[in-house]
Formats: sequence, C-alpha cells, structure tokens
Amino acid sequence: MSTICQIFIINIMRVQVREQVKALLALRGLKLKDLPALLKQKTGKDYTEASLIGKLKRGSLSYNEMLVICEILNYEIEFKSLI
Repeated sequence: MSTICQIFIINIMRVQVREQVKALLALRGLKLKDLPALLKQKTGKDYTEASLIGKLKRGSLSYNEMLVICEILNYEIEFKSLI
C-alpha cells in the first residue's frame, strides 16, 4: 500500500459516515453534490442532494447504499479484527 493510501485510511470507529463519504469523494475529485446523480445512474433510484445529506447527517445511510457508493468510487470495505 502506498504512503498516500495509508494517510487516507479511515478508521470507522473515529469518523462519522458523512465525513468518510466526503473524504472518499474528495480522493476521486468529486463532491457530495455529485453523488446523487452517480447513485441514480447505478441504481435507477431517485436520490437528491438534500435526501442524501439528510441520511448522512442522521446516520441512516444503509449498509447497502454504502456498498454501492464504494462500488461507484472503486473502493471496498474491509473488516479487520481488533484482537
């Protein structure tokens, strides 16, 4: 793993989902306002910027939605044992 990737590894225990999504988007040169159109293109479901921001603020983004976001941005979620 390159140094730049190591710097941007996000510890899920310390950072809220909203900030994680924003960081992943920034690494791809995108902004949160770009995400609804990308999600609609991928899933066919209507997303608005307001509805997406609301889900991120409330922490109600589903795991499946996060998987789709990761797929769009070419990332994967990895689980590591803490013991």
